[in-house]
Amino acid sequence: MTEYAPQQAGDPFARSRAYFGQMAGWLAGDEAAGLTHAELEEQSGGRGRELTRLLFQDHLDLRAAREERRDGVAGADGIARTRVEKGHSRPLATVFGQARVSRMAYRVPGAGNVHPMDAELNLPEGKHSHGLRKLAAVESARGSHEDAAVAVTRVTGVRIGKRQVEELARRAAADVDAFYADRRPGPSPDDVVLCLQADGKGVVMLPGALRPATAKAAASGKNKLATRLSPGEKRGRKRMAELAAVYDCEPAPRTPADIITPPGTGKKERSPGPKAAGKWLTASVTSDIPAVITAAFDEAERRDPGHRRTWVALADGNRDQIEAIKAEAARRGITVTIVCDFVHVLEYCWKAAWSFFEPGDPGAEAWVAAQAVKILQGKAAQVAAGIRRRATTYSYQGKEREGADACAGYLTAKKPYLDYATALAEGWPIATGVIEGACRHIVADRMSITGARWGLEGAEAVLKLRAVIANGDFDQYWRYHLRREHERIHHGRYRQSFTLAA
Repeated sequence: MTEYAPQQAGDPFARSRAYFGQMAGWLAGDEAAGLTHAELEEQSGGRGRELTRLLFQDHLDLRAAREERRDGVAGADGIARTRVEKGHSRPLATVFGQARVSRMAYRVPGAGNVHPMDAELNLPEGKHSHGLRKLAAVESARGSHEDAAVAVTRVTGVRIGKRQVEELARRAAADVDAFYADRRPGPSPDDVVLCLQADGKGVVMLPGALRPATAKAAASGKNKLATRLSPGEKRGRKRMAELAAVYDCEPAPRTPADIITPPGTGKKERSPGPKAAGKWLTASVTSDIPAVITAAFDEAERRDPGHRRTWVALADGNRDQIEAIKAEAARRGITVTIVCDFVHVLEYCWKAAWSFFEPGDPGAEAWVAAQAVKILQGKAAQVAAGIRRRATTYSYQGKEREGADACAGYLTAKKPYLDYATALAEGWPIATGVIEGACRHIVADRMSITGARWGLEGAEAVLKLRAVIANGDFDQYWRYHLRREHERIHHGRYRQSFTLAA
C-alpha cells in the first residue's frame, strides 16, 4: 500500500485530499498533455481507483476515531468483556484495493476478543469484501474460475487466485434456496395458466463426485486403445443436473393446423402459441428428481396458494419425472395435467418413418405430418396401432422395424399424457422449450466448458448462481444474502444484538 501525507488534525480526509491534488496536478501537467486518450484513460483509471481506496480508508479511520466505548459487552459465552483496547486492526481486500479496518477490541482474560464494530460494518469472516465476493460470484457464473480471477483483477486491480474465486462463489450461493423459500411473488389472475417443466442435463464430474452406480461403472471401465476412445467409450463420467421451471402463460387456443402444415397444402397464417411470463428456474446436481420437482411445486404454490388456477406440467416422457410430478401433486391435493413434449413425439414418428421409407424419400415427410396431425387430434392410440399394423403387413423383422416398434411403444405407454386435443383447445403449451433452453444456457454453456471436471459443491454453487441470475433475481438475492451473512457471522457472537445498517 502506498503511503501518503499523514492525516492532519481536524481533517479526516487529508490523505485523499492530498492525493486528489496530486492527481489534478498531474492531469494539468506536461506529462499528461503528451498522452493519447487511451493512455490517459488507463492511467486515470488506476489513479482514480487509488483515490477511491484512500477515501474508503479515510472513512474507515474516521469510523474508528468516532467509535465510542460500550458498556456491558458480552460474547456468545455470556462473559462480559471488561477491558477495551483501541487500534485492533484487520485487513480487508475491497474492489478498490487493500484496506485496513481499525476498531475497539473488548477483552477479558481467558476468552476471545469481540469487536462490535465488525457487526456494524457487517465484515466478512475472511479478508475479501462483499463487493469482491459479489464480483467473483457473477464472473464465476459467467465463465471458468480462471477467467473469473482474471476479470476480478482487471476490474479491481486486486489479485485473487482461482481457488479463492471458487470458494467465494460457493459462499455466495449459500442462501439461494432460503431466498426462494422466503420469497412471495405477487398473485396472478385465476385464468392465467401455471406451467411447470422438468428435465435433466449431464455434467462431467470428478470421480469422487459421481453417484455410486456411475462411480462403479467408471472404476470398472477400461479403454481398449491408449491413444483414443473406441465407439461407446467415455472419457468423462457424468452426473445428472436436474432442472425445473415454473412460469405463467395466458391461454392461447390453437388447432392442429397451427402446429403442423402437411407438405404441399400451402402455408396458412398460424395462431400464436402461449407466451411464457415470469419464468423461474432452479437447477441442482446434488438433489434428485423428486427434490427438484418439490422445489418447483413450492414455487408454484407461492404463486397460487389457493390452488385456483389451472396447473399444467410438461415433461419429455421421463418416467421418473412423471411419477415425481404425480406423487407431489397427490401429496398436496393439487390437480395437475401432465402433457408430454410434442417435439419428442415428433422425433419418435420420424424413427418410425425410417422403418417405412428410404432415407431422403419425400414420402417420409408427408407420412410424418399426417401421423402428427392425428396425434394432435387426440388419436395417438390409433396411430400406434396403424404403425404396428403396417410393420406387420410388410413383414418387417428385426432392425427393420425397430423405429416403428419404438414409436408405437412410446405412443402406447404415454397415451395418458398425449391429450393434445384438449391442450390445444384450452390454450396450453405442448412443448418443453423453456426447460430445454434452460438446460443449454444454465448447464451446458457453463458446465461443459472444454476440459471442465466438477466437484459436487462447486458445481452446485455455479448452477444455483446461474439460475438466480437467469431469473433476474440476483440483486435482490444479494441483499438477502448480506442480511443472512450478518445473522450467521455476527448475531451469535454477542449477547446483545447489533443491527445491520441500511
